[in-house]
Amino acid sequence: MDAIAAEAGVSKMTIYSNFGSKEGLFEAMVQDRTDRVMGGSAGVEALDPMQPRKALLAIGDQFLVLTREEHTLGKFRSLYGAAGSQPEACQGFYRQGPERLIGELAAYLRRANDAGSLKVTNPRLAADLFLAMFLGDGHMRGLLMLTMPEARENKALLREAVRMFMAAYEIAG
Repeated sequence: MDAIAAEAGVSKMTIYSNFGSKEGLFEAMVQDRTDRVMGGSAGVEALDPMQPRKALLAIGDQFLVLTREEHTLGKFRSLYGAAGSQPEACQGFYRQGPERLIGELAAYLRRANDAGSLKVTNPRLAADLFLAMFLGDGHMRGLLMLTMPEARENKALLREAVRMFMAAYEIAG
């Protein structure tokens, strides 16, 4: 907390008054990164339910960027290692990260279903499946600090994930 306060140019008391605790600060950081994936402050509401392919390309692209960042990979490594001793941090990460992303994407998929552009009977499951398509080989290589996929591989993964998702849920026109 001392290093964070010094970097921000504020007192530790200011950080605690804004975030309450180390865990609160950590959750806020995870929430900020999640916001980027779901379209910033406007969030899922800004995504057009009549253009699911475009929305999924945008969400998938940002999720892929996030999951390939060394900072994020480092947090994953740390959390996995600390899971037994720091359950509060793990719960905060899950709440503001995966659970929130899945929930917001599921809300978008419900809107697309209601608008008639997709047929999704279980939006939460569909959202989980979509995001899980980005946590395969490249993510594992990143966690293990091996050579990361090139940009063209990431683009191919994004296009194929969206193609597969749309093949499963798009209403034939």
